[in-house]
Amino acid sequence: MVLYPAGNVGVADEKAQRGYWDTMRRIKMYGICLAMLLSLLGCGRAGDGRGENGNPQAGSVSAVIPETGEEASDEGLSMVSQDSETTFVPYQAPEFADSAFHADKAEGTETVKLDLSALSQGYVAVSAESGKRLKFQVLKGDIKYNYNIASDGTPSVFPLQSGDGTYTFKVMENVTEGKYAPIYTAQKDVVLADEFQPFLRPSDYVNYSQDSECVKKAAELAQKAEDALGVVTAVYDYITANVKYDYPKAESVQSGYLPDVDETLATGKGICFDYASLTAAMLRSQGIPTKMVFGDVSPDDVYHAWNMFYTEETGWVTVKFQVSADSWNRLDLTFSAGGADTSFVGDGNNYTDTSYY
Repeated sequence: MVLYPAGNVGVADEKAQRGYWDTMRRIKMYGICLAMLLSLLGCGRAGDGRGENGNPQAGSVSAVIPETGEEASDEGLSMVSQDSETTFVPYQAPEFADSAFHADKAEGTETVKLDLSALSQGYVAVSAESGKRLKFQVLKGDIKYNYNIASDGTPSVFPLQSGDGTYTFKVMENVTEGKYAPIYTAQKDVVLADEFQPFLRPSDYVNYSQDSECVKKAAELAQKAEDALGVVTAVYDYITANVKYDYPKAESVQSGYLPDVDETLATGKGICFDYASLTAAMLRSQGIPTKMVFGDVSPDDVYHAWNMFYTEETGWVTVKFQVSADSWNRLDLTFSAGGADTSFVGDGNNYTDTSYY
């Protein structure tokens, strides 16, 4: 960029100089407006705009505008010019994280196949056959999860949501009404590749694939977002606008029900389990760790399902929930879509988590 000294200049140079300072005034005005906007949104913080580690905070803005009459280097002016021109870059999802039953790697008996080959990826898979009802139990210390599994050999996948440690896996067969006895047991030490693995993949409770319609819709929405928080916002807005609460289904749903995420998307209705499963499927498919949570919501102790997602970005606030820095955040689309009283959403203090999937 050319610098124009004070004093007499030619006509062409004078026009160019006026154009330069007009540009600088626009940049300065843009910076002021952006700072005001960030202040209103609560994205800024007092201090020098740096986090605890000394790096610039997400959402902080700094600009250097040369004062009239001061000399500035070509390099400095070029940097200001480049910073003023922003290009939208859509969110790039990581490679799709899948799960599967690997029959060739499974251990067990003639009728029970337990696949422990992907424990570090946060899941276990099982297949069994029996003329009786079957359950699959996953234990780690005092934490116990019981699941229904098919008796015809159809594989099931379940998350290792309790983190690293020693797990016990039991395939159990119904012996009398309400009672089950183990027919196969295995114990393994689990070390996850990272804490997010169980909440990035499909399972029986959050069942989807790369070909699922909800995954295609999530990818479409992600193309209009700049980052993970933008994807969460887009999915949140889409589901609350297009899926309504199904009161008749809530009255008639049977024990053992599992959601069909594409059916929820296609029919535009569902119960809390459907909302939470669809949300988890869409966000996980885009590489955003998402838990499906079951628990109670006060003041009426409603048994409910909702979501929590993980983000490293900071300071984003929306109408129904708040995103905190580098932490799991609560996302309840059932109450949001149904227009529930805000006491059901709030800051999450009225939620009691009991299980994660």
